[in-house]
This record gives sequence, structure tokens and C-alpha cells, in this order.
Amino acid sequence: MSGRHSGQTRPGLRITALPGTVKLLARLAPRQINDEIAFAKIELKRKGTQVGVAAAFFAVALVFLAFLVVGLIVAAIMGLATIMPAWLAALLVSAAFLLIALLGGLIGLSRFKKAMPLLPEETIRGIKHDIGVAKEGSAFNPAVLDPASPEAKAAKAAKEEAAAKAKAEKAAKAAEHDKEFPHASEPELSRRLSQRRQHLTEVRDNLGTELDIKTQGRYLLAVAQDKARQGQALAGRGKDAAAHKLAGLSESSGGLQDRWKPLAALAAAGTVLVVLLRKLIRTY
Repeated sequence: MSGRHSGQTRPGLRITALPGTVKLLARLAPRQINDEIAFAKIELKRKGTQVGVAAAFFAVALVFLAFLVVGLIVAAIMGLATIMPAWLAALLVSAAFLLIALLGGLIGLSRFKKAMPLLPEETIRGIKHDIGVAKEGSAFNPAVLDPASPEAKAAKAAKEEAAAKAKAEKAAKAAEHDKEFPHASEPELSRRLSQRRQHLTEVRDNLGTELDIKTQGRYLLAVAQDKARQGQALAGRGKDAAAHKLAGLSESSGGLQDRWKPLAALAAAGTVLVVLLRKLIRTY
């Protein structure tokens, strides 16, 4: 089964491969069961052949047993022929057999007639009546329990129609099954079963690894630690960048302060000059 998915994708976390593994098992299991059933049919057929051969030997033994009975009958006739004519001896023996057969047949027929029908009709009728009442209540018509009634005939026809429909559906499903799982020889079935068993074993082992809590917990812890280290490194780089920007802003603020000092002094001097000029104008 090389070349197919075996569940061994990569080391580490395998929970993501779990749906694919389950899907693979769901696809392989019906095929494996179908091949097992086909292989069982072949095995039963082979055993049936062996049983048939054994039955043939039993049949031969029964034939010779019948010959033995015939021989005993002939011996009885020949024994009687010593005291009477042979034809009379054979006739007497045959008459005795006929009498025994007639008596047995008459007794069996009378007992059989008394036992007929073999099914408990009244009990079955009562059960059917109870089931009909349970299903339909007061709408149940007991006439359907009488085989000669029109209702019973109509129900029987509907039942036969439903059975024919179910049979057609079963035949369609069987044809679809044969199309999906074509007939294979015994060596081919044996080879496919062996390969699929090995494949299923590998998939099952990998499924156990995927569902192992300790393995997945260790991997998750390792991934979390790695992510934490990456986060710390990223935070350190961000901190350095922020410090650099703050340093640049500080330098920019210092330069502006140096440039605005003369301007502030000039503005203060101009204000003082304006105030003095106003006082002089008011004085004069």
C-alpha cells in the first residue's frame, strides 16, 4: 500500500491530520469488510464442495445399505422357499411389506390430519388482531384477517407489491454493490486483504500517536515556549525602536529651544519698546 496516506506526515502536532485519518479509516473499513465477506463466501464454497463429496460417500453407503436390506429380503424369501414354492414365499413377504406400509401410511395420515394446520391459527389471528388495533385503533377492520375477504385480498396484493418493490430495490443495490466491488479471485482477495490489514495497522498506530495526550502536550508546550521567545525578541526590538525615536524627538526639541530663544528675546524687547512708546505719547 505504498504511495498512499499512512498517517506519517511530519513530526510534531498531528491533531490536524486526525480528520483525514478518520476519513481514510471510513473509506478503508467498508472495502476491507466487503473483501472479508467475499473471501468467506469462497471459503464456504470450498467447504461446501468438501461436504458434497462427503455426502456422496454417505449416499454410496446408503445405497449399499439398501442392497443389504434387499439381500436380507431375498434370504427370507429363499428361506421360506424351502417349505413352499418360491413364488409363494416372495408373494407372502411382499404382502407382509404391503400390509406394514398400509398400516403405517394410514396411521400417519390420520395423525397428520389431526395435527393440521401446523401453525396455531387462533393465536396468530389474535396477535394480528391485537397488532391491528394497536396500529389503527377503532379504524381496524377485522375482516382483513379472513383470507377469503376482499379486504384481505387487497391487503395481500398491497403487501406483494411492496415486497416486489423491495426486491427490485435490493436487486438495484446488489448491482450497485457489484459495480463498486467487482468480483475478484481468491488469490487477489487474499493479497488485497493482507495489504489492507498492514495499511490499517499503520493507520491505527498513527491514530494512537495523534491521540496521545502526553506527546501532543509536550509539542504544544514546546510551540508555546518558542512563540514566547519570539514575542520577547519582538518586544525587545520594539522597545529599542521606541527608545531611538524618543531620543530623536528629544534632540529635535533641544534644537528648537535653541532657535526660539533669540526670537523670544526679540519679541520681549519689541513689547517693551511698544509700551515705552505708548507712555511717551500719553505724556506728551
